Amino acid sequence: MGDNSQTLVGDLLTELYIGGKAVPAGDGGRFDVLDPATGEVVASVADGTVDDAIAAVDAADKAAAAWAATPPRARAEILRKAFELMTARSEDLARLISLENGKALPDARGEVAYAAEFFRWYAEEAVRDIGAVTTAPSGANRILVVHQPVGICVLVTPWNFPAAMATRKIGPALAAGCTVILKPASDTPLTALAMARVLEEAGVPAGVVNVLPARRSGAVVSAMLHDPRVRKLSFTGSTEVGRVLLKEAADQVINTSMELGGNAPFVVFADADLDAAIEGAMIAKMRNAGEACTAANRFYVESSIADEFGRRLAERMSALTVGPGTAEGTQVGPLVNQDAVDKVDSLVRGAVDGGAKAVVGGGRPDRPGFYYDPTVLVNVHPDAPILKEEIFGPVAPIVTFDDEDEAIRLANDTEFGLVAYVYTGDLARGLRVTERIESGMVGLNRGLVSDPAAPFGGVKQSGIGREGGHEGMLDYVEAKYIAVEW
Repeated sequence: MGDNSQTLVGDLLTELYIGGKAVPAGDGGRFDVLDPATGEVVASVADGTVDDAIAAVDAADKAAAAWAATPPRARAEILRKAFELMTARSEDLARLISLENGKALPDARGEVAYAAEFFRWYAEEAVRDIGAVTTAPSGANRILVVHQPVGICVLVTPWNFPAAMATRKIGPALAAGCTVILKPASDTPLTALAMARVLEEAGVPAGVVNVLPARRSGAVVSAMLHDPRVRKLSFTGSTEVGRVLLKEAADQVINTSMELGGNAPFVVFADADLDAAIEGAMIAKMRNAGEACTAANRFYVESSIADEFGRRLAERMSALTVGPGTAEGTQVGPLVNQDAVDKVDSLVRGAVDGGAKAVVGGGRPDRPGFYYDPTVLVNVHPDAPILKEEIFGPVAPIVTFDDEDEAIRLANDTEFGLVAYVYTGDLARGLRVTERIESGMVGLNRGLVSDPAAPFGGVKQSGIGREGGHEGMLDYVEAKYIAVEW
């Protein structure tokens, strides 16, 4: 670990954060956090137990009534302060994300800005949690609808956006008047713990936000989901784990939000602006080195332009600078861990064995750390396994199509439906195709869709519910109907 890393990590919280205090794990357990660029240890973090999980629920329960009764404006001001603190410390936070996640600094800086914006957005939404008063159609009574906090929330976040996935859940939960226990991914707990300190300094009362790093994820989350005081689960991660958690949540009939896997198609028609399509492809594919649920996973390009598109995309990919995420000038950092590299390599090798050709990349560079070369594959068979699951790496497989119906059929040939990208110069075609594609979000002539002010979420096996926008806060409230006469 270099001097920079020591300086960055030295003052960080590395214990559990429960009831407003830093506490060790109940059994004294700890686990190491690695720098993906080197594989070296950068910090040791407390490893929460089942007893610690229940202690976090106790703390959230103790704080719940007072926080729910806190005026919306007061909750809003705290969230606004958290936004300001994150913005003021954006460079330190970006470097911390790069250190434990591996992503290049430009991506990390973008994440911090995006993450902070959820606090600002929900500061504004907190005072707009408006119910309704109407007259029953029969005229017999009034229908009064009020929104109340759903209750104690368990928030489970992934490693690929360790700040943004936390704030995207914490922001609306706090705005709605809920208390929370955040269970961050064990690859990236330092950023989540840094968020706890930001919120504490912003004025969040003790027990309202608790952070529980743990390697024993299944056991600690299960214990919380079986505590009857917990009323909400919000999970971002794989569809496989999401299915398990949905079954667990059913035991106590817990309100659930699921942002699960993606397998985004990137469809390019021959009438598209090719310059814009290439630029959009680089954003949709290479943001966070492809380690994003919104990453373009399957490139479907009309046959007449496929060769040119592949050539130009390969030129752009081959020009990217690969290196440690914390190094200035790096455009593609390492993947998060060795398992991620092994998975990407296996998918690429399988595609090549099936007849695909790597026109750039296609392997691991000869250097320490968890790296994979930016890769473009052509001649990919439409049924290749690489098209059936999230790659989660810097790999772009290209498949050709001949007409609109075929493009839509290929785009929908997946169990997932999170996001899709469509490039065409014909607006009518673009709108027609976006309506027919089965996904919760579509980027039309645009390679980036994420926005705190917009509802983020998928259909099919990509999830349940929405995060961001006004809709995101509704996931943390219950609508209570009161029948009244006057």
